[in-house]
Amino acid sequence: MPAKGKHRRPKSLGLARSIAIVGAGGAVLALPLIGAAGAHAATPAAASATVKTYSVKAGDTLAKIARDQHLGGGWQKLYSDNRSVIGADPSALKPGLKLTLGAQAAAPKTATKAAASTGYGLPVQGAAIGTAYKTPGAMWSSGYHTGVDFVVPSGTPIKAIAAGTVVSAGLDGAYGNEVVIQHADGKYSQYAHMTSLSVSAGQTVTGGQQIGLSGATGNVTGPHLHFEIRTTPYYGSDVDPVAYLKQHGVSV
Repeated sequence: MPAKGKHRRPKSLGLARSIAIVGAGGAVLALPLIGAAGAHAATPAAASATVKTYSVKAGDTLAKIARDQHLGGGWQKLYSDNRSVIGADPSALKPGLKLTLGAQAAAPKTATKAAASTGYGLPVQGAAIGTAYKTPGAMWSSGYHTGVDFVVPSGTPIKAIAAGTVVSAGLDGAYGNEVVIQHADGKYSQYAHMTSLSVSAGQTVTGGQQIGLSGATGNVTGPHLHFEIRTTPYYGSDVDPVAYLKQHGVSV
């Protein structure tokens, strides 16, 4: 007979927590409860980063949006991700357009490289450079050459270096017949001394599209293409055109 006031401790069942369920035929089954660790293991993986949407505002360019939103791959990547919304012309941004930011963030590296293709080319093929950028001289009102001269005979097809919108096309003093095109990165390309033009102001063009024929109009000593890159549509805002093309993967 056990000592008074003492009770035998029952043996442990080996289960931290369990529930009794009456099974078929009245048998009692002891099933373990799922503890905190089990619940944690069943939690689904964290969701991927949320894709953001941006509403285009007046004055926006793809380059400005990519810079302000700190997007990898620049405006080319942004355009590639939203081509179905923007259309064939990356410079044709309309206020109110909804752009997806970071849609391809998890894409393989090879896909990212493909999306970053620049779509730029030379204004003329196989032509040597005559007068280089910033060559000094009193014959230029700025005191130096504001572009590069491609030595080509009259009648050579001149092509847009990239997609964009023609902001001016016609006679412009010493430049003769010229075309100025605005591109998606906010820069402008200028093509001067042409004998004829095949585009007009307000027209959208694609990279490689013919915009006219070379010539010797304006203040020249012989036929050639004078080519500039500018930060505005106007004279005096020039930057190095060869360096600009190289930045976009084009060797001169």
